[in-house]
Amino acid sequence: MTSMLQTRPAPMGSVRRNPAIGMWVVLVGQLMLVLDATIVNVALPHIATDLHFGSASLSWVLNAYSLAFGGLLLLGGRLGDVLGRRRVFMTGLGVFTIASFAGGLAQAPWELVTSRAFQGVGAALSAPSVLALIATNAPNEAARNRALAAFAVISSGGAALGLMLGGVLTDLVSWRWTMFVNVPIGLAVLFLVPGLVGETARRLGRFDFVGAGSATAAAVSIVWTVVNAPEQGWGSARTIGGMVLGAALLVVLAVTERRHPHPLLRPALLRSRQRIAGLVAMAAVYGGMLATFFLTVQLLSHQFGYSPLRTGVAFLPVPLGVFTMSRLAPRLVARIGPAPLIAAGTASVLTAMSLLLGVDASTSYAAGVFPSLLLMGLGMGASFMPITVLALNGVEPEHTGAASGLLQTMQQLGGAVGLAVVASVFAGRIAHGFDPALRAGYGAATVLATLAFASAVTLLARRTFAATPA
Repeated sequence: MTSMLQTRPAPMGSVRRNPAIGMWVVLVGQLMLVLDATIVNVALPHIATDLHFGSASLSWVLNAYSLAFGGLLLLGGRLGDVLGRRRVFMTGLGVFTIASFAGGLAQAPWELVTSRAFQGVGAALSAPSVLALIATNAPNEAARNRALAAFAVISSGGAALGLMLGGVLTDLVSWRWTMFVNVPIGLAVLFLVPGLVGETARRLGRFDFVGAGSATAAAVSIVWTVVNAPEQGWGSARTIGGMVLGAALLVVLAVTERRHPHPLLRPALLRSRQRIAGLVAMAAVYGGMLATFFLTVQLLSHQFGYSPLRTGVAFLPVPLGVFTMSRLAPRLVARIGPAPLIAAGTASVLTAMSLLLGVDASTSYAAGVFPSLLLMGLGMGASFMPITVLALNGVEPEHTGAASGLLQTMQQLGGAVGLAVVASVFAGRIAHGFDPALRAGYGAATVLATLAFASAVTLLARRTFAATPA
């Protein structure tokens, strides 16, 4: 009997060693994906000088990553559900790691932009499986909430950490290390994951090629249109045409998913008002956050004269606030539910952005910027984990990859739209002076935070929600 128990193979989908260690190794992979949305921001002037980027093409160092990441997330989630989440996670992380190495070696603008696009492809394959793996491998509800809290820390605080790390590497070594830093970490995760995280079972059934194509094309069309809108003009024929094309593809997706026996995006995921409200809050608060980071980098570097290193360190209050609240969030969700916490978190973010409206070149960092960034970190730490709980509530284990892909698609689309809109507002007012442009940009970011808070308030009307299988 003892011998048989010792030689019995671990069941499919189980963690063969320590589930906590496996969870953290997977989360390290997720952290890399989140960091790379912002890690090159502070390094952009150095990249432009080294590789001779034009002013119009430099934005594609950021946009290429967002376009591929946001456009392929739903497909990545479905592939993980069908082919096995560990397999798809490792494939995506391998693509991401190779692309990071290539980006660090880039000698021409097109080489770096192409590498960033392949980083986005790898991230889109890996990211949905991260949340699905940690959610389905948790042994109980308390462990699941702790895992979701850790995921929320990375999702909300990782962007600020990216700015900090990018500033440190650019100032002390070279901008190329904002790419190279992913390589040893990625290789370590790829080496450790097979021994710590079990594979999930493959699912039988036909793959929804029409749904995959229309979802990917719709997301790419919307992101492409939004990131180009500041240059083309929001009322231009290209912008309007891109939005119309994206909407038409979403209609094709909706019709396909209602008819297909194995849909890419299950319609049941969108039947919950609570889940929809949470997704809207996620998109709006993340978009406002990235936009605020963009504006604050401009303030610190151009008006305050901070170096890349000092600019990165100035964002330290955000991850500090996120980490502080993330320690409390699982217990608060268990005690009062997700809705009040989301409302309180989005209110804190709204307050932070409102305070930034009064910041200008004469305001000191300690008096004006630090309190706002700390409030923002606390608010994001309070809201991201319960939003994730709402997104996964009632979802059957075999569909958590699709639900995760939907959540992160809204996050990435919200970030792309929010950043593009606010950057467009800022650029449109810069001719009137830096301070008026900065206030206009912060005003637009505050509108996004208001939308997130309004969506969160609707959750308070129905504090309890049924766990209807999706």
